[in-house]
Amino acid sequence: MANGDNLEESSPLLGKVVENADEKDTLRSSTAATPDSLPPPPPVRKDMEEENRDGGSDYGWTADGLPVHGSVVGEPVGRAQWETDLCACIGRHDEFCSSDLEVCLLGSVAPCILYGTNAERLGSSTPGTFANHCMSYSGLYLIGTSFFGWNCLAPWFTYPTRTAIRRMFNLEGNCEALHRSCGCCGLCVEDEVQREHCESVCDFATHIFCHTCALCQEGRELRRRMPHPGFNARPVLVMIPPGEQSMGRGV
Repeated sequence: MANGDNLEESSPLLGKVVENADEKDTLRSSTAATPDSLPPPPPVRKDMEEENRDGGSDYGWTADGLPVHGSVVGEPVGRAQWETDLCACIGRHDEFCSSDLEVCLLGSVAPCILYGTNAERLGSSTPGTFANHCMSYSGLYLIGTSFFGWNCLAPWFTYPTRTAIRRMFNLEGNCEALHRSCGCCGLCVEDEVQREHCESVCDFATHIFCHTCALCQEGRELRRRMPHPGFNARPVLVMIPPGEQSMGRGV
């Protein structure tokens, strides 16, 4: 102690340094991570807990009380419905009525052309989309009808287009529509991964059992939501040179 007193007398700032070191040690020991000192998690609203408990909510909620599918502000965003039903062959009586009749005629007489136009609208930035999809569909159609007696191969080729349309416009699938209307398919709708697998299977089944109706519904949906790729062409300015001019004096 005598040595410590002599050091403090010889250096008056040494005592302050020792006191600061003791304060830092006490702060570290007080801020140590303990279960009691951790802040509590953000509370989840009671209405969220009741909806998740009853199974009445169509959206999943995280531990922080935020929806899995939501907008920037945190509000849940639901999937939109198709503009027309699956069996609405002639569409609706609106400004797209003539286009719906054209889709119905193409689906009944030339489904290869309808599928090619649907793929062209969906992948408008890729050149040659219509020809590639139309010719591929025609080949599968001829093989299926020739060897098996019905168009059983083309749906394997066309159903991914329905899945792409559903994901692009955030449309509800058949499982979610059944869950909304009659409450069935609940197990597939609650989980996101299971729901997506179930919806993909439903897309394939729709093209197998209602192939023409599925193509027509997709055609009506694309015509209402996306313009034809030909309408996106930029205008071309054509410069016409002036006619020949003759210089002379008038008589």
